[in-house]
Amino acid sequence: MAFSTPQAMAYDRAATIFSPEGDLYQVRYAFEAVKKGWTSLGIKSTKGVVLAAEKRRLSALLDVSDVEKIYKVDDHVGVAFAGMGSDGRVLIDYVRLVAIRHRLMYGDQATVEYLAKAVADVKQAYTQHGGVRPFGVALIFGGVNTNGQVKLYRTDPGGQYFSYKAIAIGIGDSYVNSFFEKTYRDDLGVDEMIALSLEALFKSRVASGEEKREILLPVFHELVEIGYVDREERAFRKLSQSEIIDILKKIERTL
Repeated sequence: MAFSTPQAMAYDRAATIFSPEGDLYQVRYAFEAVKKGWTSLGIKSTKGVVLAAEKRRLSALLDVSDVEKIYKVDDHVGVAFAGMGSDGRVLIDYVRLVAIRHRLMYGDQATVEYLAKAVADVKQAYTQHGGVRPFGVALIFGGVNTNGQVKLYRTDPGGQYFSYKAIAIGIGDSYVNSFFEKTYRDDLGVDEMIALSLEALFKSRVASGEEKREILLPVFHELVEIGYVDREERAFRKLSQSEIIDILKKIERTL
């Protein structure tokens, strides 16, 4: 049965109305908001997990040094996001409280999946109540559990969460995911994953045709964030700009 445009439009007036095809249009629109966000990625191996994210200058006067795309959730877990920054900030503040409450109640760190599921549950609730809208953001959680398991999860606007070996979200996700499919190995070291992440983000921007390599390379260290958790240390840490510069110099020929 075919529907006219006015009839079809009626299904996106609330987050709780299913279309005849089984879609929640407001949730679909939230996925589109994620696709327009700055690229973020996560990659794990038996040695640890790395999170990386790009930043873009929306105007010549924007100070990107104060823009954060990667956050510490707990000592052993970090998170990156793509989509609406305000939605991401609220959910990250929420999951930090979840981590603290779990530690106070049980005397132990929450697992990475527990934290990802907590955010996914909130997202799902916002797809089935009137008067609210879905969160227009996807989050990538990466960390190492107390038993040494390295975990990487992505949460979607609809409330789903999945485990990945490597995943990218945002405007450059297609290029980065294709890049990881060709280069990923389970035995990658943390340094190798950091180098791969920088290479993937750099090449995705050049491949888009919006920026030239020779113009982007000298300033790229200012436009990227890197965080990681080593399996042995089980402590989340972000790289400084000077550390990123040193890595970029080592891999310059591959960029």
